[in-house]
Amino acid sequence: MSDASTPKRAKVETTQKNDKVDWRKKKAELQEAKKQRKEAKLVKKLDKQKRAETEAAEKEEAPLPQSQPSRGRAYTVSVALPGSVLDNAQSTELRTYLAGQIARACVVFCVDEIVIFDEEGEDVKSVEGDYRGVGKKGHACIQLARILQYLECPQYLRKCFFPMHQDLQYAGLLNPLDIPHHMRIDEEFEYREGIILDRPTKPGKGSLVNCGMWKEVQIDKKLQTGLRVTVHINKTQKQDNRLIKGVVVPPHVPRTEGGSYWGYSVRLASCLSSGQDTHVCVDAGDVFTQGPHKEGYDVTIGTSEKGRNIDESTLPAFKHLLVIFGGLQGLEASVDGDQNLDVTDPSVLFDLYLNTCPSQGSRTIRTEVRHETTQEAILISMAGLRPKILSAFSSSSISMAKTMVNQPVLSHD
Repeated sequence: MSDASTPKRAKVETTQKNDKVDWRKKKAELQEAKKQRKEAKLVKKLDKQKRAETEAAEKEEAPLPQSQPSRGRAYTVSVALPGSVLDNAQSTELRTYLAGQIARACVVFCVDEIVIFDEEGEDVKSVEGDYRGVGKKGHACIQLARILQYLECPQYLRKCFFPMHQDLQYAGLLNPLDIPHHMRIDEEFEYREGIILDRPTKPGKGSLVNCGMWKEVQIDKKLQTGLRVTVHINKTQKQDNRLIKGVVVPPHVPRTEGGSYWGYSVRLASCLSSGQDTHVCVDAGDVFTQGPHKEGYDVTIGTSEKGRNIDESTLPAFKHLLVIFGGLQGLEASVDGDQNLDVTDPSVLFDLYLNTCPSQGSRTIRTEVRHETTQEAILISMAGLRPKILSAFSSSSISMAKTMVNQPVLSHD
């Protein structure tokens, strides 16, 4: 037994001796391989950096194509109409429905501001008050403004800004506007609307905002509780953070920089009067001069069947466009009913006086909505103006926009 096992042990010992590893050589090989990987990685990084520098230099040298100056929209479109458009509806339900159709028409064509004026010149500047019947001065304006504001507000903020009111009794039955800022709770986007919460925060930290998300948003500054704000969400933060970080921005930023339609504002005006005419007593709340823009509206359009054919008219480049619609009897009746105006020809009040539906089959194109029709005047007019607006800011005219926008409007020809 012992003799048989001895050769086997010797064989194993011989094998182990032959398989002995030269660790010094092995370590040198590993270090050389590691060095080569580092060199390859460094060369790749340098190549990438060089390509980036080359691309940046090419971008600086090559001018941006005129057809793509910005993804945002610098100009605004405003619509003005009298509150009396609701007077044909004899019930609160129908008045609510008409206001909802006006809101839908304006949203479809990306209107940025809706101005509601009183044809009788009553001084109405807020939505405080109640509807007290058809034909009551000012109250139609108030109800229309309240419903328009309610519909524009994101759903998750409505309870905060709109307490129960009889004017909004049937607003929940209206078709949703579904504007881009009416977001779902799990929808991701770089901008959101929110309300400042009454919640304590650490020293040096900004206020907390409810933006309709699973988590609250902490902004970069302290603001008054209850304010509605537009927040730019920080996309680079970690998903497991307790709070979302954001920055408060002006409401126009999603439109001018983000390229998104961000709803409309509502403004009440006591009259149509324009300070452009020497016979006019400029009212503190008129349509033309009391807008949100310091420079005012540089192009104004009146709509009437007595105006110039829209197909034969062109639109100059502008910063702020205002399109004005008349009431039940037309824009001429609105001008005649304004006690501050002393003009016989309504067209002198506007830069362009257009018939937006030439050769119409019906005697009237209605601004308001009736039970059996769609919202006619705004839909037809804005559909006709849309290609002209786009043409005014096409690639061929963008280079001239800055110089044209400060010049007086040319003749209708």
